[in-house]
Amino acid sequence: MTKKLFRFSLTWGWMVVSAATGWVQCAPGGETKQDYWIYVGTFTRAESKGIYTSRFSTSSGKLGAPALAAETPNPAFLAADSRGRFLYAVNEGNRFQGKEGGGVSSFSIDPKTGQLTALNAVSSRGMGPCHLSLDKNGKWLLAANYGSGSVAVFPIEPDGRLGEATAFVQHAGSSVNPERQKGPHAHWIDFFPGNQFVLAMDLGLDKLILYRFLQAKGSLVPNDPPDALSPPGSGPRHFAFHPQGNFGYAINELANTMVTYAVDSKKGTLQQLQVISTLPEGFSGKSYTAEIAVHPSGKFVYGSNRGHDSIAVFAVDQAKGTLTLIETISTQGQNPRNFSLDPTGTYLLAANQNSNNLALFRIDPSSGRLQFTGETLPVASPVCVQFVPAP
Repeated sequence: MTKKLFRFSLTWGWMVVSAATGWVQCAPGGETKQDYWIYVGTFTRAESKGIYTSRFSTSSGKLGAPALAAETPNPAFLAADSRGRFLYAVNEGNRFQGKEGGGVSSFSIDPKTGQLTALNAVSSRGMGPCHLSLDKNGKWLLAANYGSGSVAVFPIEPDGRLGEATAFVQHAGSSVNPERQKGPHAHWIDFFPGNQFVLAMDLGLDKLILYRFLQAKGSLVPNDPPDALSPPGSGPRHFAFHPQGNFGYAINELANTMVTYAVDSKKGTLQQLQVISTLPEGFSGKSYTAEIAVHPSGKFVYGSNRGHDSIAVFAVDQAKGTLTLIETISTQGQNPRNFSLDPTGTYLLAANQNSNNLALFRIDPSSGRLQFTGETLPVASPVCVQFVPAP
């Protein structure tokens, strides 16, 4: 069943109802109280063993003690299906299950305990897979291989298992940075609103690559035009669509910038509107951006800075889609590679890779500003956060 979102205007905030799941998400002031399983993907090169979980209550704002949910190598990025039944992870690296390349793994979720049961794993068809996403119907999974600069499509079976790749595209080319852009580095991939088109971010090419998605076969076909350009040397890393679908935002790792794009979901195209820094004026140290998210209300955009070790908070001009920097706030740790907003839009949880902790912030519904709650979660090398509703 296609997931549809219905937005209602409320005097005290906003509300979203999912026709696919029945979940209701409300802004602070009228928020629905909900517990979540928080899944934390990690690098397993040191103390970590895989994916960890913690129970989180939006009512109390408290994080439960972390527990190992599943052992798996370098689950650097996670995604859950819309019904909260299955969790998927990339296995970042250049060897997986004794073979060259990385992997993609599937797990079933025990809703009562949060524990994961391994279902199966397949080759990612490339080196260093770093991102994955699911289509709105839960039938297809997309994966991006950073190391080899390629993308692939995998079918999802009704029981959550992954099939072998139905599509594979090897990117080619380079850009202006001799250290980071000698070749392609696909860093993010996801569907446009509507599921008809796919967008892949390639840091090595300074391109946002556009595909038509053929759902019957699970294949990718170059769109017309086949890409949208990013400023030379910017290194596009991740992308987030506005809830209304008419705007989108790219965060650029090398230039520490956000780029606003006008989105045409019927044609699968992007038009650049604005470039803005994620760093405060006067900062001259070394820093690289990482994650980006749009608030469910569509009023704010958030991005993480590694080096400055902060979250940049932007206000969205609802008519133009453009951004204004509101604040940059410390993530209470080092190297915030990833963060996530809880589905109610009340909290932001930042994963600080180098200080082995996650920090919880409350979001002001009026201004979008962040306030550290004092809650932290100790996890070794945390690099991804995923919320899944818990009973």
